Amino acid sequence: MEKRHKILLLDDDNDWLALSREMLAALPSRPDILTANSGKRALSLLESEPVRLLICDLKMPRIDGLQILAIVRRRYPELRTVVLSALEDEEFRSRAYALGVDLFWLKMEMQSNTKMFIECLESLLGRDDETGFRGVQSKSLMDIIQMECLSRSSTVLRISRGPLVAKLWLQDGELVDAEAEGARGEAAFHRLLAWKSGTFENLPAEPNRERTILKPINALLLETAQNIDETSGPVPVESLEQAEHRKTIWKLSLLTREGAEFIIAVPPEGHGEPEAIGIQSVTPLVQWTRHADAVARRLGERLEAGPVLQVNGQNLERQVLVLHHENKLFLVGWPADAHGNLLEKSRKLVASWNS
Repeated sequence: MEKRHKILLLDDDNDWLALSREMLAALPSRPDILTANSGKRALSLLESEPVRLLICDLKMPRIDGLQILAIVRRRYPELRTVVLSALEDEEFRSRAYALGVDLFWLKMEMQSNTKMFIECLESLLGRDDETGFRGVQSKSLMDIIQMECLSRSSTVLRISRGPLVAKLWLQDGELVDAEAEGARGEAAFHRLLAWKSGTFENLPAEPNRERTILKPINALLLETAQNIDETSGPVPVESLEQAEHRKTIWKLSLLTREGAEFIIAVPPEGHGEPEAIGIQSVTPLVQWTRHADAVARRLGERLEAGPVLQVNGQNLERQVLVLHHENKLFLVGWPADAHGNLLEKSRKLVASWNS
């Protein structure tokens, strides 16, 4: 029988422990979940149980989370550690990474982006080699940067690989500057993404940093991937699979963050299969999308109103928008009670589809 790993949840809020334990039941590897509501109890369990991963709150009475992390780093250097805190404080985040934690998540971010959180935990549980970057085990630097951008972070990422040190400056989820191997700006960013392993830490943001990078992060990542393809020859099947997986996670995470239910890319008939994120049964919706667009086109021609920009629809279950992008139609689904500028949010999702 395959051995099941053990996760220890440490938090002084018993209701949160129960909620987190239920959420971790979604982990594909089905680990055993242990809980502790005090630092003392957590240390006792670590002495008696072969725990693989510790998920720790920071603000607790008597022994706080940072003290616990310092203790376990000395006693159990192989233990994976994750901070899950409600404290939105860059100093605490930096101190936690300085103690060697593998992940730092805010509770609010975890609740709004549960799929990404679960995927990262599963990666930590399964990692036995030394590839990838400490902080998101088995993840490439692309993944790390994408997650920081998704959470709209303002931070400085300091990345180390042996004697080499590089920095990325992010402000409100946008990459504004980079330094690596004697270069700055886009050139430094492209050099940095060639690194295959290393460690990283989050430093306090520098909001007054001069901006040298103006391109969106998705465009830069795509350029880097193309450059790697051109210089390395044929890409191994494993790398293609990993790239597709990363692309899917990125799309799903963006969908979750914006609050949409699903997005479907509909090519012209006879020019490939539809692609979808967030929904399984797409055939009826693809047919409806094409029909709605055709009706809108005919109506626009009769009224001499010009080309169709978008089609809006709503029923008791959801709101939908049909948008044109390049040579495809995109159907974006939203909850019925969704509010805000859904057109702009939908355009953002569509624009990110091939990035």
